[in-house]
Amino acid sequence: MEGDKKAAAAMAEEVVEQKTKEVAAAGDVSLKELSKKLNDFAKERDWEQYHSPRNLLLAMIAEVGELSELFMWKGEVRKGLADWDEAEKEHLGEELSDVLLYLIRLSDMCGVDLGDAATRKIVKNAVKYPAPSKEGA
Repeated sequence: MEGDKKAAAAMAEEVVEQKTKEVAAAGDVSLKELSKKLNDFAKERDWEQYHSPRNLLLAMIAEVGELSELFMWKGEVRKGLADWDEAEKEHLGEELSDVLLYLIRLSDMCGVDLGDAATRKIVKNAVKYPAPSKEGA
């Protein structure tokens, strides 16, 4: 029984690795592509009924909590995470991905084009917080 579980886990990990390589070979993934994948994923599992904005927001907040746990008690963390081992970095990537995926799904369920909204917000912030002038440089 234990051997079967280990074999199944190894096979699942192999499938994840293969799918990850396929996606990586395709280059950068857009928000719209992720949105479509998430929509298809939810439809295939009949999960759309659970994907109300409120439920997605609460799920995302839970994932932010899990993300926060990774940094708890570590003190100031240096850029690049030089003090973290590969398993910790991989776990961080998974938790960051969970937050991103719930954010994308939430924006879709609210009818917000996240890419457009983010671009507009960057422009608004640039106007609100202009870069210091480089006079005399």
